[in-house]
Amino acid sequence: MMVWLSAAFTLLILGFLLLHVLVNGIPHLLRPGLFSTQWTTQNQSMFPAIINTVIFVFFSLMVAVPLGVFTAIYLVEYANRGNKLVGIVRMMAETLAGIPSIVYGLFGFMMFRNFMGWGRSLLAGGFTLAIMILPVIIRTTEESLKAVPDNYREGSFGLGAGRLRTVFRIVLPSAIPGIVAGVILAVGRVVGETAALIFTAGTMPHVIDSPTASGRTLSLHIYSNIMEATNDDVAYATAVVLLLLVIGINALSYGLAKISTKGRRK
Repeated sequence: MMVWLSAAFTLLILGFLLLHVLVNGIPHLLRPGLFSTQWTTQNQSMFPAIINTVIFVFFSLMVAVPLGVFTAIYLVEYANRGNKLVGIVRMMAETLAGIPSIVYGLFGFMMFRNFMGWGRSLLAGGFTLAIMILPVIIRTTEESLKAVPDNYREGSFGLGAGRLRTVFRIVLPSAIPGIVAGVILAVGRVVGETAALIFTAGTMPHVIDSPTASGRTLSLHIYSNIMEATNDDVAYATAVVLLLLVIGINALSYGLAKISTKGRRK
């Protein structure tokens, strides 16, 4: 009974939240100039923020996914059981996963903006986001690799394959759905992140045209319109677009994972 009540309560809150955003945001999507290629104080266009969001997602994933996946491969497939280094890395990953994003923002501010001298830019914001999502990718990839049956590895070794070939030809493809799920979680966190980017990416309302340029994402566009311009209509309309973007990314990722799974079964 408690399970059903908890599920119903959660769905009720989620439904109310979605309904509130859609009802208040959809009527303002047709506002003139809202999707203009250039932002001005009159149109408050969100188009540059949409492009910047996509840029930040791809940049942070390009940094975090290889690091996270290869780290997880080392922890599961190469490190000896009982290795102290493995325990330290796992403890650090779990600790970092629970740190508030504002702390990542302060770290990015001190490290990338001040020490590295990158200022408010794509580099500073992208690397900060990459560090923030790295624990999620490591842990989900690690669990996915552990879920692959040992029979797969033993069969590959029995046929004469080495460890490297076994990992990349047998184990890693079998763990793809779990890895993709971790990337989906990471993308969702990057798209919705605000606190870490205020200090590192800035709120310039123009499309980023170089790694050292500053730019705002959709979440920062919402923040700026509410806090600076007190333009709630644009903020709600931007929230609708952000919601649709997250749903689209998740659908695409799940579709790719499904296609990958079917391809291996043939």
